[in-house]
Amino acid sequence: MSEASALAISLFSELLTADQLLRARLTKVLPNRMEISHFSVLNHLARGGERTPAQLARAFHVTRGAMTNTLSKLEISGYVHIRPDWDDARRKLVSISPAGQSAREAALNAIMPLIDEMMGDLGEDRVRAALPVLRELRLRLEG
Repeated sequence: MSEASALAISLFSELLTADQLLRARLTKVLPNRMEISHFSVLNHLARGGERTPAQLARAFHVTRGAMTNTLSKLEISGYVHIRPDWDDARRKLVSISPAGQSAREAALNAIMPLIDEMMGDLGEDRVRAALPVLRELRLRLEG
């Protein structure tokens, strides 16, 4: 194995392990048995307004079926409103509800101590330096 291959394997191993550890820690602190996928969708809707389920599925790189499942759970919880698209009856539009806004805020309040701790430990300069490489890696994986 070449040195470059070993380096790449180390990088991906670190990324996968960090992802698992971060998901485990976030799952422990999210309120009301909220799942990471639920928080992610609520956060996306809070910043971006109404979206179709297909747009959300593309944004999160999941199947439409997986997104429908997540949206159904969020709708049952009262966190999202799903309505017909008045311009195209075949489509639906999803928006965050006031209860969803409150749930998102509660989730943010629950995860911010963890985020603040990690930022404090790593330091803003190191995080800023890592972001371009991580962003480029994500863009290449999306492409």
